[in-house]
Amino acid sequence: MKLKRIKTYLLTLTISLIVMNAWAKDVPYTLEDRDRLVRVETKIEQIDKRFEQIDKRFEQIDKRFEQIERRFERLENVMMWGFGLLFTTMVGMVGFVLWDRRTAVAPVARAMKEKEAEIEELKKRERLLEEAVRDYAVGDQRLTGILKARGLL
Repeated sequence: MKLKRIKTYLLTLTISLIVMNAWAKDVPYTLEDRDRLVRVETKIEQIDKRFEQIDKRFEQIDKRFEQIERRFERLENVMMWGFGLLFTTMVGMVGFVLWDRRTAVAPVARAMKEKEAEIEELKKRERLLEEAVRDYAVGDQRLTGILKARGLL
Protein backbone atom coordinates (compact mmCIF):
# COMPACT_ATOMS: atom_id res chain seq x y z
CA MET A 1 0.00 0.00 0.00
CA LYS A 2 2.76 2.40 0.89
CA LEU A 3 4.73 1.37 -2.12
CA LYS A 4 1.79 2.04 -4.39
CA ARG A 5 1.33 5.50 -2.87
CA ILE A 6 5.02 6.32 -3.29
CA LYS A 7 4.87 5.19 -6.94
CA THR A 8 1.86 7.42 -7.53
CA TYR A 9 3.67 10.44 -6.04
CA LEU A 10 6.77 9.78 -8.11
CA LEU A 11 4.73 9.38 -11.31
CA THR A 12 2.86 12.63 -10.62
CA LEU A 13 6.11 14.45 -9.89
CA THR A 14 7.73 13.12 -13.08
CA ILE A 15 4.78 14.11 -15.25
CA SER A 16 4.63 17.60 -13.78
CA LEU A 17 8.38 18.11 -14.38
CA ILE A 18 8.04 16.98 -17.99
CA VAL A 19 5.09 19.31 -18.58
CA MET A 20 6.95 22.21 -17.01
CA ASN A 21 9.95 21.62 -19.25
CA ALA A 22 7.68 21.49 -22.27
CA TRP A 23 6.15 24.85 -21.45
CA ALA A 24 9.40 26.54 -20.57
CA LYS A 25 10.91 28.47 -23.43
CA ASP A 26 13.97 30.58 -23.71
CA VAL A 27 12.94 34.16 -24.19
CA PRO A 28 15.41 36.01 -26.33
CA TYR A 29 16.45 39.46 -25.05
CA THR A 30 16.29 41.84 -27.99
CA LEU A 31 17.48 45.38 -28.57
CA GLU A 32 13.87 46.53 -28.46
CA ASP A 33 13.48 44.98 -24.99
CA ARG A 34 16.61 46.79 -23.82
CA ASP A 35 15.29 50.10 -25.16
CA ARG A 36 11.96 49.49 -23.49
CA LEU A 37 13.73 48.72 -20.21
CA VAL A 38 15.74 51.97 -20.50
CA ARG A 39 12.55 53.96 -21.09
CA VAL A 40 10.92 52.30 -18.09
CA GLU A 41 13.92 53.13 -15.93
CA THR A 42 13.85 56.78 -17.02
CA LYS A 43 10.13 56.97 -16.27
CA ILE A 44 10.76 55.44 -12.86
CA GLU A 45 13.51 58.03 -12.21
CA GLN A 46 11.10 60.81 -13.20
CA ILE A 47 8.47 59.38 -10.87
CA ASP A 48 11.09 59.18 -8.10
CA LYS A 49 11.95 62.85 -8.67
CA ARG A 50 8.30 63.81 -8.48
CA PHE A 51 7.92 61.83 -5.26
CA GLU A 52 10.94 63.66 -3.84
CA GLN A 53 9.33 66.98 -4.80
CA ILE A 54 6.10 65.88 -3.14
CA ASP A 55 8.07 64.83 -0.04
CA LYS A 56 9.72 68.27 0.07
CA ARG A 57 6.33 69.92 -0.25
CA PHE A 58 4.98 67.79 2.59
CA GLU A 59 7.98 68.81 4.72
CA GLN A 60 7.21 72.46 3.99
CA ILE A 61 3.57 71.91 4.95
CA ASP A 62 4.68 70.14 8.15
CA LYS A 63 6.91 73.11 9.02
CA ARG A 64 4.00 75.47 8.40
CA PHE A 65 1.75 73.39 10.65
CA GLU A 66 4.43 73.48 13.36
CA GLN A 67 4.60 77.27 13.05
CA ILE A 68 0.83 77.53 13.33
CA GLU A 69 0.86 75.17 16.32
CA ARG A 70 3.47 77.34 18.07
CA ARG A 71 1.34 80.43 17.39
CA PHE A 72 -1.69 78.70 18.89
CA GLU A 73 0.36 77.74 21.94
CA ARG A 74 1.48 81.36 22.36
CA LEU A 75 -2.08 82.58 21.94
CA GLU A 76 -3.25 79.99 24.46
CA ASN A 77 -0.62 81.18 26.95
CA VAL A 78 -1.64 84.82 26.46
CA MET A 79 -5.30 83.91 26.97
CA MET A 80 -4.50 81.91 30.11
CA TRP A 81 -2.53 84.84 31.54
CA GLY A 82 -5.33 87.21 30.61
CA PHE A 83 -7.98 85.08 32.28
CA GLY A 84 -5.72 84.63 35.30
CA LEU A 85 -5.28 88.37 35.64
CA LEU A 86 -8.99 88.95 35.13
CA PHE A 87 -10.00 86.47 37.82
CA THR A 88 -7.30 87.72 40.19
CA THR A 89 -8.57 91.27 39.70
CA MET A 90 -12.14 90.13 40.31
CA VAL A 91 -11.18 88.35 43.53
CA GLY A 92 -9.22 91.43 44.60
CA MET A 93 -12.23 93.64 43.90
CA VAL A 94 -14.53 91.37 45.92
CA GLY A 95 -12.01 91.44 48.78
CA PHE A 96 -11.78 95.21 48.57
CA VAL A 97 -15.56 95.60 48.57
CA LEU A 98 -15.90 93.35 51.61
CA TRP A 99 -13.13 95.21 53.43
CA ASP A 100 -14.63 98.57 52.49
CA ARG A 101 -18.06 97.48 53.68
CA ARG A 102 -16.69 96.44 57.04
CA THR A 103 -14.72 99.62 57.50
CA ALA A 104 -17.62 101.79 56.31
CA VAL A 105 -20.36 99.96 58.22
CA ALA A 106 -18.49 99.62 61.52
CA PRO A 107 -18.57 103.36 62.43
CA VAL A 108 -22.22 103.61 61.39
CA ALA A 109 -23.12 100.55 63.48
CA ARG A 110 -21.25 102.04 66.45
CA ALA A 111 -23.08 105.38 66.01
CA MET A 112 -26.41 103.54 65.75
CA LYS A 113 -25.75 101.75 69.02
CA GLU A 114 -24.88 105.06 70.68
CA LYS A 115 -28.06 106.67 69.32
CA GLU A 116 -30.16 103.71 70.47
CA ALA A 117 -28.65 104.04 73.94
CA GLU A 118 -29.46 107.77 73.92
CA ILE A 119 -33.03 107.05 72.81
CA GLU A 120 -33.46 104.53 75.64
CA GLU A 121 -32.14 107.10 78.10
CA LEU A 122 -34.54 109.74 76.73
CA LYS A 123 -37.49 107.34 76.96
CA LYS A 124 -36.59 106.58 80.55
CA ARG A 125 -36.36 110.30 81.36
CA GLU A 126 -39.68 110.90 79.60
CA ARG A 127 -41.40 108.23 81.73
CA LEU A 128 -39.90 109.71 84.86
CA LEU A 129 -41.03 113.24 83.90
CA GLU A 130 -44.49 111.96 83.04
CA GLU A 131 -44.78 110.25 86.41
CA ALA A 132 -43.57 113.40 88.16
CA VAL A 133 -46.11 115.57 86.31
CA ARG A 134 -48.91 113.10 87.14
CA ASP A 135 -47.92 113.08 90.79
CA TYR A 136 -47.92 116.90 90.80
CA ALA A 137 -51.23 116.96 88.93
CA VAL A 138 -52.94 115.20 91.88
CA GLY A 139 -52.57 118.38 93.95
CA ASP A 140 -53.21 120.89 91.10
CA GLN A 141 -56.66 120.84 89.42
CA ARG A 142 -55.69 123.07 86.59
CA LEU A 143 -52.77 120.78 85.59
CA THR A 144 -55.08 117.76 85.88
CA GLY A 145 -57.48 119.37 83.39
CA ILE A 146 -54.70 120.13 80.92
CA LEU A 147 -53.31 116.59 81.12
CA LYS A 148 -56.78 115.10 80.58
CA ALA A 149 -57.35 117.37 77.62
CA ARG A 150 -54.13 116.18 76.04
CA GLY A 151 -54.86 112.51 76.74
CA LEU A 152 -51.98 112.05 79.14
CA LEU A 153 -54.07 111.17 82.18
